[in-house]
Amino acid sequence: MNGIAILTGNANPKLAKSICDRLKVPPTDVLVDRFSEGEIRVQIKQNIRGKDVFIIQPTCPPPNENLMELLIMIDAVRRASAQRITVVLPYYGYARQDRKDQPRVPITAKLVANLIVAAGADRVLTMDLHANQIQGFFDIPVDHLYAIHVLCDYFAAKKLKDLVVVSPDVGGIKMARAYAKRLNATLAIVDKRRDTPTKTEVMHLLGNVKGKNAILVDDMIATAGSLVEAVDALKKEGVKDVYATVSHGILSGQAIERIKSCKGLKEVVITDSIPLTKERAIDKIKVVSVSTLLADAIKRIHNEESISILFDVTYK
Repeated sequence: MNGIAILTGNANPKLAKSICDRLKVPPTDVLVDRFSEGEIRVQIKQNIRGKDVFIIQPTCPPPNENLMELLIMIDAVRRASAQRITVVLPYYGYARQDRKDQPRVPITAKLVANLIVAAGADRVLTMDLHANQIQGFFDIPVDHLYAIHVLCDYFAAKKLKDLVVVSPDVGGIKMARAYAKRLNATLAIVDKRRDTPTKTEVMHLLGNVKGKNAILVDDMIATAGSLVEAVDALKKEGVKDVYATVSHGILSGQAIERIKSCKGLKEVVITDSIPLTKERAIDKIKVVSVSTLLADAIKRIHNEESISILFDVTYK
């Protein structure tokens, strides 16, 4: 592929390398380091003048470091006279604060969008946003992909019988319905009340799950508190095995300990949008790659082709 340059910071170099391998494009040599006091230092060591540049940098934990790396890389690429800058955000951090649901709180999803645009990005390619309306926070084109294809392929290969797809809350019904349709499964919903941003109380279950294999679907797992409560509620209703699948495995706080100790949870399937460190890698957690999906989108954007074929219309 001529005229293309792919850069990456320190957020997820393994995913970036996999994307480059699939595109048969060598990664652009770029230094992303720190000065002695901790300031981020960026230097692009190859000529990218007039090139179509893609910066692969999810704003995953540590979000502040990775976000600043991204903004500084965008600025460096813009000043190096790139023709177009596309920011590839497999995981869009700060997305959970997408509205004012309490007095005197920020809307960080909009703030981060403003920063990315102000830094000089021309386009954004992202995946499974926490809320679809975040696309409208940008004043530049946004291509929004979904990991449902690769995650459903994983479960289809297992050939599980008597499947029910479970949404952990009312807000995830559309996503759960899309999974249920693809996997030819029934649908159920966990009705819960959120006490704090990290603690929830399961109220009751809507739908028949007794004697079935359940797949809990969500966009992310943070502390896994909601996940464990949902699993306990499902087991009380007579579910056989419980699986969970999410696009973004943040796995912060006590998430690993909770997943380990949750006897009713058989497996958690995540994507590599966020790197899984050795400390968090356990047998219960399986990782599927979205590198092919992102590589296909990058290729189509570079060739000025439609990428709507990669969208999942059943979410709408």
